[in-house]
Amino acid sequence: MDGTVLIADDDRTIRTVLAQALMRAGCKVHATSSLTTLMRWISEGMGDVVISDVMMPDGNGLEMLPKIAEVRPGLPVIIISAQNTVMTAIRAAEAEAWDYLPKPFDLPDLMARTARALTSHGADRARAPQPTPNELPLIGQSAPMQALFRVLARVMNTDLPVWISGESGTGKSLIARVIHDVSDRRARPYLALGPADLPADGAPAAILARADGGTIVLDGLFDFDANAQLRALRLIDAATEAGPDTQPRIIATAQKSGQVTGPQIGQGLRDDLYFRLAGAVIEVPPLRARSGDISLLVTHFLYLSEEAGGHPRRLAPDALDALNAYDWPGNVRELEHAARRLALGGRAPLISHDEVAALLATRPAAPVASAQTESLSQAVAAHVQRYFDLHAQELPPPGLYARILREVEAPLLRIALDAVGGNQVQCAELLGMNRNTLRKKMTSLDIEVTRRPKLM
Repeated sequence: MDGTVLIADDDRTIRTVLAQALMRAGCKVHATSSLTTLMRWISEGMGDVVISDVMMPDGNGLEMLPKIAEVRPGLPVIIISAQNTVMTAIRAAEAEAWDYLPKPFDLPDLMARTARALTSHGADRARAPQPTPNELPLIGQSAPMQALFRVLARVMNTDLPVWISGESGTGKSLIARVIHDVSDRRARPYLALGPADLPADGAPAAILARADGGTIVLDGLFDFDANAQLRALRLIDAATEAGPDTQPRIIATAQKSGQVTGPQIGQGLRDDLYFRLAGAVIEVPPLRARSGDISLLVTHFLYLSEEAGGHPRRLAPDALDALNAYDWPGNVRELEHAARRLALGGRAPLISHDEVAALLATRPAAPVASAQTESLSQAVAAHVQRYFDLHAQELPPPGLYARILREVEAPLLRIALDAVGGNQVQCAELLGMNRNTLRKKMTSLDIEVTRRPKLM
């Protein structure tokens, strides 16, 4: 890489790591913990790319973007933030950040994006308006969720119909609501319609009048019988013929089981209805494909319980391991119910592994048929394919090989260590690796193990 990179972050470690990596790659680097200093550098004409944190001691990195654009039009700014919510991603897009990455970020990925920024001559930027406050749990720092956030930022203010599919409990209706609430239609009505809400005579005028140019959501489309689907088609036809001030945006949500490989296969859905609705397709990942977000989600739910008057509680590390090992067939909705039960289940500050294990033992067992018929290779292939599908027309960030290996390796080591009661010598023998290799992998994967009785 060739160019000068300006880094603004209040974390000294991050500044050092980024500066060293960029200098090794051939860049000149200036790093600071102050937005004031950053703006002085930019005003003096320094820098070809800026990498800035959001929350800084003397201001907000996102709020500085309009001023940077005024002083240095076209200067690429990459925003990095520990606030891993869809709202942060959307605010970054609205403020015309060149790119956005959540913390903790993948260093090779950030380096690749910086290289593209250095060689770019102006990139298309997804725009979105300032969002209204929304603290619902559409959060995540996992690769699938960050890909989802980027898709949302791109489709937010288009007029394309949107097809949102995913398993039960993944948050399909929440995503539909977010698209409306942060779009330029947010001041207009939001209508979620089921089969019974569509007029039997097929005349959609009353619905369009109620929508008044807002958003119409056809909720749970696989529950629409043939007659309801025909009425939905008539509604869409009428909506497309409405005037520009009264034409609503159409969004459809559809529950998708893990066995269905396409939105309409085996579901009795009219192809013409699907193709009319699939202007933009959003696949919501199941929780098992984004297990790295479980800690963030549980912390959010425990905080809500505390805000409602409950005792402050947090997860012990081995309790989080137990939650990560569970399959979560009910996805985020099931996790929310579990977290609320844990919040009410005791007064100790830490939620123990035993509490989590006792709770999960009362929950319905995850289906085992697929595990008996599906090989590990098939399961990994399905996971990787979903990951590529979430990126739509774009390739995933560089470093995919290492990320996938990490996702497979971490649970393997945790389960193996648990099976031998935390005995690293036995675990190394079980896995067929050197003990020092095992220790290095435990350190790199941030695996902490306490000795306990063996499982077998």
